Amino acid sequence: MVGMTETTGSTTDSVPEWEQRFRAPRVSLPDWAEDAPDRALFVSNATGTYELYAWDRATGEQRQVTDRPNGTTDGTLTPDGEAIWWFDDTDGDEFGVWMRRPFNDGEGAEDEPAVPGLEASYPAGLAIGRDGTAVVGRSTDEDGTTVHLVRPGATAPVEIYRHRESAGVGDLSHDGTLIALEHTEHGDAMHSALRVVRPDGSTVAELDDTEGGTKELGLAVLGFAPVAGDTRLLVGHQRRGRWEPMIWDPVTGTETDLAIELPGDVGAEWCPDGSALLIEHGFEARSELWRYEPAAGEGTLVRVETPAGSVSGATARPDGTVEYLWSSAAEPPVVRSTSGAVVLDPPGAKAPRSVPVEDVWVDGPGGRVHALVQRPTAPAEGPFPTVFEIHGGPTWHDSDAFAGGPAAWVDHGYAVVRVNYRGSTGYGRAWTDALKHRIGLIELEDIAAVREWAVKSGLADPARLVLAGGSWGGYLTLLGLGTQPGDWAVGLAAVPVADYVTAYHDEMEALKAMDRTLLGGTPEEVPERFKASSPLTYVDAVRAPVYISAGVNDPRCPIRQVENYVDRLKSRDAVHEVYRYDAGHGSLVVEERIKQVRLELDFAARHLGSPDGLAGRGSRAA
Repeated sequence: MVGMTETTGSTTDSVPEWEQRFRAPRVSLPDWAEDAPDRALFVSNATGTYELYAWDRATGEQRQVTDRPNGTTDGTLTPDGEAIWWFDDTDGDEFGVWMRRPFNDGEGAEDEPAVPGLEASYPAGLAIGRDGTAVVGRSTDEDGTTVHLVRPGATAPVEIYRHRESAGVGDLSHDGTLIALEHTEHGDAMHSALRVVRPDGSTVAELDDTEGGTKELGLAVLGFAPVAGDTRLLVGHQRRGRWEPMIWDPVTGTETDLAIELPGDVGAEWCPDGSALLIEHGFEARSELWRYEPAAGEGTLVRVETPAGSVSGATARPDGTVEYLWSSAAEPPVVRSTSGAVVLDPPGAKAPRSVPVEDVWVDGPGGRVHALVQRPTAPAEGPFPTVFEIHGGPTWHDSDAFAGGPAAWVDHGYAVVRVNYRGSTGYGRAWTDALKHRIGLIELEDIAAVREWAVKSGLADPARLVLAGGSWGGYLTLLGLGTQPGDWAVGLAAVPVADYVTAYHDEMEALKAMDRTLLGGTPEEVPERFKASSPLTYVDAVRAPVYISAGVNDPRCPIRQVENYVDRLKSRDAVHEVYRYDAGHGSLVVEERIKQVRLELDFAARHLGSPDGLAGRGSRAA
């Protein structure tokens, strides 16, 4: 790869396999310019930090676009492929401005502000038109959400939308005459309504399945048809209890139900000529691809063959092929094509394989709970020390996909259990929307049911159970240590919510809106709910040793509320350690990620004892 170098650090046999997995060069699914499909943009950790790279597919040239100490992942190409926009924040605080540079950045080319006149903000969507017009969404604590239209050559951007509740730019039509917005003006931040407006901000049409916030049904913008003069908008909806696509024409008011009969959630994007859809289907922690042609009678659905596992992103190319990023728990990620080729193959050593997952279904208080289990290869039999690695979100889910963290625990002789608790996506709208008002406590009920199964089945050693997670998973870890103090031997919480009231007042505005939806109001309006769901309420009940890591620039789980929780641990001499690092909600630096995993492994080993069967694989000290 021209312009790319191998990740820092050795990837020889002398380095533990778990570290090799983090250091192995990775690439994202390339994004390509709509009118210049040979020009592409992708993210890679090739230099040791996740940064943006430009790729001229016609010549094969690849070069690094951004180079910042804490990394860059947010970027897009203009439709003509002539420029790259990327978001410039400060050390991961997610507050900044869009920058622009030429795709062919010859000697002396420099980044420049893409939208002069717009001050720094949190991003709330971006759409760029073929004539150079840009629609920029912004979010700030002072203004809520604003949307601005930026014409080529204009002296200043023009505000076309403003509201206190969260909203965002969905897409811009092919001819630039229609703008699709997602908004939550009705006050339910979990279920968006749609509005299509003209460039002057006047409304063309509304689509609101929430009926003013009285119904919990959401909509999502999936994209305008990529054809000149075509005003159809692909929309995600939840009318049948799951996510699935339909086609809405905001000009004529026509709605076309696609009725794609697949279990689980169904997403879609347009194929380049607008004649068909590429379907991404997620069901029970795995995903697959289909092609759907709506014009052929009632619609024709054809399977796009992919291996068993998870497709993390896919795109249909103008030549009819489909490119997709695939992995499984055992197999590292790779960008593949339906042509049979590997699309991007970064230089350097490949990530070692891990072990596959097993599916477990456990009866819980709210229904059957799906968990993914990985067992160490040595020793051969349990019970094992077991890490319950809890996913963030909460509207997310664990899947049969490659992950360096769980693989590291398995290498060290631990079993790993990942639970798709109520609130997780991929199991229908009712499962996701069950997370209301008693947040945290609901998820922990499901985790407790799986914990009971793990112990009774002989998988887990009840004396060596670790509760761990990042973001919402870190929040559930701290809450679980306080509300289930006899169940866990160690807690590992990364970038957690620790003091819910302080977190609410310090976090970014979009997350305040989400918290008001989840809990039914502000801390002043429903103080009892915030108290019941806050880890700080139960901190004096914590008995297990606690390890906490936090980014000092984190806008999602801000540092002040973490310090409040730590101060309470200190006040009673509770066993704990805290690691603070100069980044936001996680790190994009490979060595920093490795350091954090190493600190967690070491903390667990010191308080649980080293698991049997390490065989020298896990750490330099082993």
